[in-house]
This record gives sequence, C-alpha cells and structure tokens, in this order.
Amino acid sequence: MPELPEVEVVRLGIARAVTGATVTTIEVFEPRSLRRHPAPPEDFVARLTGAVFAAPERRGKFLWLPLGPPVLHEMQERADAVRETSGKTPSALTESPAFRSVEASHRTTGEALVVHLGMSGQVLLRGPAVQDARTRIRIDVAGAAGEYRLNFVDQRIFGSMAIDDLQATGDVPGWVPSSVSHIARDPLDAHFDDRLFLSRLASKRTGVKRALLDQTLISGIGNIYADEALWMARVHYDQPASTLSRQKARAVLAAVREVFAKALIEGGTSFDTQYVNVNGESGYFAHSLNAYGQHGKPCPRCGTPIVRESWMNRNSHFCPRCQRLRSP
Repeated sequence: MPELPEVEVVRLGIARAVTGATVTTIEVFEPRSLRRHPAPPEDFVARLTGAVFAAPERRGKFLWLPLGPPVLHEMQERADAVRETSGKTPSALTESPAFRSVEASHRTTGEALVVHLGMSGQVLLRGPAVQDARTRIRIDVAGAAGEYRLNFVDQRIFGSMAIDDLQATGDVPGWVPSSVSHIARDPLDAHFDDRLFLSRLASKRTGVKRALLDQTLISGIGNIYADEALWMARVHYDQPASTLSRQKARAVLAAVREVFAKALIEGGTSFDTQYVNVNGESGYFAHSLNAYGQHGKPCPRCGTPIVRESWMNRNSHFCPRCQRLRSP
C-alpha cells in the first residue's frame, strides 16, 4: 500500500497542472471507485464539473484537492493579469479584506476531492487524449499550465475518490476533509507536535511497530517504513512502546523522518507496477532498503542475516542482533 512518500510524490507531481485549473469533463468507468462518495456517480460528476482546484494537500496517506469557488478563481486570474502587465506583485488585491474573506469562506465551508490510493491506486498525469488501461475515473482539467487528464488507475479497485466537506482543524489554522479529520498529523507536517507524540507513545502498551502504524497517533507510516525506521533506530518491532526511554523514542521519530526524506528523494518504493508516480515511472527506494524485504541477506550494519517474522497478517523484518527485544 502506498505510504506517505509515495502519496507525497503524487501530490508534488500533479500540483502544477491542477492548481487553479478548472474541471472540464469527467467520466466514471467503475462505480466501485466511488464507494466512499456519499451519492451516486451522477452526483460526483455534477458537483465536480466546472469546479476549480486549489493546490493539492496531504495528510499521511490521504490526498485531497480543495475545490475553490469561481469567484476566488476569477480574482486570482485578475491578480495574475495585473502581475503580467505591470511586472509587480498585486498584493493590494490578494491581501485585500474582500479576497481574504472569500478565501476564508471557501476554506471553512468548501469541499474537496479526496483521493485514497488503496493498495494499487495510481493518479497518472496525461495529455488531453491519453487513456490508460484500468482507468476507473477520468478527470480532464484546463488551466494556466495547459490541458491535462488525470487518470485514476486502480488494478484491484481498493482505492477511491470522493467529494467531502472541509472542516477546520482543532489545533492550528487549517482545513481537512471530514473523512480525514481523525487522522493524526504526519512527522513531515510543520505543525506536528513532537512532545505530544512522545507523550502518547510512552503510554502505549503495544509493541512500538503497532504504535507507529496507528494512524490516529502518527500518520503516513506503513509496514515498509516502520521496518526501515526501527532498523535504523535499532529497536525491535515488538518492543513495548511504554518501555522505550525518552532518548530511544526520539531516535525512532528521527529515524522515521530520515527514512521518509530519503524515500522522497528517490521517488518512493516500487516493488512492482502497482505504485508509479504521475508519469508512470517507478520509484527506486527499494534499492536502498536495509530491512524490509531483505530476509536472508546480511544486515548492512553487522552482517547478521535479516529475519522475517509473521506479524498481524503482515511480516516484520529486522536484525536479530542489532534489534534485540529488551526487557523492561
């Protein structure tokens, strides 16, 4: 399943093409890809046609494209026109109370197109007439960057698209879809609270890997990156979270961030064609994995063979020498 780095690669890949672009046509080929949309496909098409996308956003593994009202789009176009003709930033327009009130109204009462990739979902950015095999939903957009087609491709049909209401976050100014509101901030979020996370982690009696996969505690981490971060921090996956010292807990969090950063640079992790970026290209972080999928191979740190154990309908990979299960 795509985790934070893969979803972030998709977000970055579509940002220029969709930001400020207008949805021109939509075609739904597979109604099951709208299972999370609260109405029939006809409603999805009607509500999205003519909408203007704001810059795509992400929390953890969830991606969404806020839908801006036409008046906001028109004001932005006027601002762009002023800049192009005068060579100056039209701050008087974009910073005006009227512009800000429209923007605030959109953010508190608006909607968003929520995209969940599931196990094999892909968002492919194509030219206006390009169709991909297994395209479940097609969205054509036109904007300053040109005309593009977003093909939502999903081999196993576990992913989905849905239009959802935006609601204010409870901690700092911001808005998230209501279906994502229960998801915790991810460690790459500028507003992620390290102190709160470490406090909550210390109260967990479960194994540390299970805690890392709890999306209400910290989001974006899946099986691959949990194994990699725990290998980097030298922590056994089943070590009770409450037994970690403050220093070791901080090391785990730092390792998560470092692994995410490396994966983003390398375009995410692709083991097959089920995850590709918006251009259909595979990420190559799989070549940098130290633990996940490396069972039987020597640990890059000490040479001990990496072990794979069955765990919660998944597998955990670790070095039995570097990542010993410690007594409380």
